Amino acid sequence: MPAKNYLKPEQKEKLQITLKTESNADIRERILILLLLNDGKTQQEIAEFIGCSQNKVCYWCVHGDQDDLESLRDKRMSGNHQKSTDKYIDILLETIEKSPEEFGYEFGRWTTQRLAKYLEEKTGIHLSGSQVRRILQRKKYAYLWTKYSLEAKRNAKKREAFKEKIEAYIKIEKDSPERLQVWFWDESGFSLRVIRRKDWCKKGKRKRVRGDRRKGRVDPERSRRVNVMGCMRHSDKKRFVEFLDTSNSNNFYKVLKSFYEEVINEWVEAGNKREDFTEKGAKIVIILDNASFHKKEEYIDKIEAEMPNIHLEYLPEYSPDYNLIELVWHSAKEYIANRLFESIEELESLLHQLLNEDKLVINWGRKLKNKGNALITV
Repeated sequence: MPAKNYLKPEQKEKLQITLKTESNADIRERILILLLLNDGKTQQEIAEFIGCSQNKVCYWCVHGDQDDLESLRDKRMSGNHQKSTDKYIDILLETIEKSPEEFGYEFGRWTTQRLAKYLEEKTGIHLSGSQVRRILQRKKYAYLWTKYSLEAKRNAKKREAFKEKIEAYIKIEKDSPERLQVWFWDESGFSLRVIRRKDWCKKGKRKRVRGDRRKGRVDPERSRRVNVMGCMRHSDKKRFVEFLDTSNSNNFYKVLKSFYEEVINEWVEAGNKREDFTEKGAKIVIILDNASFHKKEEYIDKIEAEMPNIHLEYLPEYSPDYNLIELVWHSAKEYIANRLFESIEELESLLHQLLNEDKLVINWGRKLKNKGNALITV
């Protein structure tokens, strides 16, 4: 251990000045260790005086260089924990007021992860999404949902009657799954261009964002989307999803027929005879919305003739919250919301994993934003 007054007068003065001017508390503590050591204090006395471990005092007595104050900075200070600058914050606030499309991006809304990545490219400062979120919150920004409700368009009596009907179906399915299966059917689309429903807004000044799909001249590559059609069984949440170019009556019939074949195969794999399915197999109740291609008479007749075990049950108008598969689409869109895709093929590959390979984790009891009520069919 160095002798008392081992520091030269100019070294001691430099440390004392830095002790008063340094903003970092850890560096001030390390300077104090060197000054107390110069005063003849033992490492144990220094540790007790400062309120730290003796190992810490020992380390900085050895590694602290009174002629090179940069030696008192550790690796964490040199780059792992970067901080925003005034310039960084100015660019962030300018960016948040503009659409991502103005910067050539395909998505329609800023998230903090996307903002962090963009700002890193512009400034070289790497911050996490949570750090960017805290900056925006300090600047009085909030991430708000646009107001959207279906309640004014609903028929309460029809909804209540349909709710009772669903509950009756589900009770039969639970008591006698060999007699009845309840499946929820729907279609959805996933695009490289995300339609904004939520955005960063200055508190008290909610942004007006379009909730519709914009018409007019659009880059064909950006407007490409992955269309899916399928269903989910209520009892075990098993899913059947197919990818297609568009949703129409013919594709609805084809996918339904493919689904029907899948149900029959499941029946056969359970040890039953294929020819007995019509008479002895479970009745398949499919809950679906009122899209016009679901009701085209020509195809309804074909479904009744070729798939006798299927019974189509149409939802009341404006009641997507009664369709459990809506939560599957919603969860998948949340999963991909912060990811960038170089091609529509990359997006489709990920969706296949999420929807058909059980890679998607879903909170079945949650509430769907912009769908009115929480899903009640669980």
